[in-house]
Amino acid sequence: MKLLFVPIALATASLAASLTANAANITGAGATFPYPVYAKWAEMYKAATGNSMNYQSVGSGAGIKQIKAKTVDFGASDMPLAAAELEQAGLFQFPAIMGGVVPVVNIPGLAPGQLKLNGAVVADIYLGKITKWNAPQIAALNPGLKLPADDITVVRRADSSGTSFLWTDYLSKLSPEFKSKIGAGTAVKWVVGVGGKGNEGVAANVQRIKGSIGYVEWAYAKKNRMQHTQLQNRDGAYLQPSDEAFMAAAAGANWAATPGFAVVLTNGAGKDSWPITGASYILVHKTQPDAAKGKEVLKFFDWAYKNGDAAAAELDYVPMPDSVSKLVADAWRARMKDGAGKALW
Repeated sequence: MKLLFVPIALATASLAASLTANAANITGAGATFPYPVYAKWAEMYKAATGNSMNYQSVGSGAGIKQIKAKTVDFGASDMPLAAAELEQAGLFQFPAIMGGVVPVVNIPGLAPGQLKLNGAVVADIYLGKITKWNAPQIAALNPGLKLPADDITVVRRADSSGTSFLWTDYLSKLSPEFKSKIGAGTAVKWVVGVGGKGNEGVAANVQRIKGSIGYVEWAYAKKNRMQHTQLQNRDGAYLQPSDEAFMAAAAGANWAATPGFAVVLTNGAGKDSWPITGASYILVHKTQPDAAKGKEVLKFFDWAYKNGDAAAAELDYVPMPDSVSKLVADAWRARMKDGAGKALW
């Protein structure tokens, strides 16, 4: 009888290769808005399960294109797709996380949260009609505050962006002129401004350019210690951005009655509601030829719903309520199929 001896190093390498092959790896791409929390969840998920999730922060528009082209396992967008577009592309959509978009400025001498703005004034700034920080329209909102005579430099997204959708949707609701000249969308024809790619690019430009104004997700503003502003909501209250204000905006949403969970939370009612709040959505194909890979995407987000709330809150996002995550899981069971037409979840 012959005994076969395998070197320990070779055996170890073979075992590692086998474990790597058995680990499930999924890829996603899209919105920059939720990138910090998706990256944190991916780190936690790998530690808990050994499975990897690689997410590319490329903007909502690029994420939509990639999932439609089937080059990633899921796409992500801060602008919910309409039911007709979902049906045409064979996609299913569900919300993963919520957060707020905030105005950020670079005005020496002012403390973060000291400046007050409202939607009509911000719209006129982005229309190029208000060009100085000491303009009467801004001064009227900030009596007693010493405002500089500096020129305003508008900073906006250069890429197709769900954050831009939330920003422009809000401004379109407050300014008929903004709605007619620019409108709401992930990519619009801006009339003024310096472009930045992603929340990262907008944040970097605002920090670099004296007298600038831009818009970013709240987590980016806090992480980079940026000068945010107060913003007037629909009920007339001037608010500081906060988790509580984002949750108040989301409280009245009717997720069950909206096809594709496509709830838009801008300019909502409630004295405590932050006026530019939104959900970030995941896009997957309803029919999954690779059932194992499709199921792993759902497993990742199911894990995040159940285990990711604390991490989300630490990064200043609003976790989805349990009632919503249950609705999503029910929809997975009803709508998601493998290549043979069997339920995936």
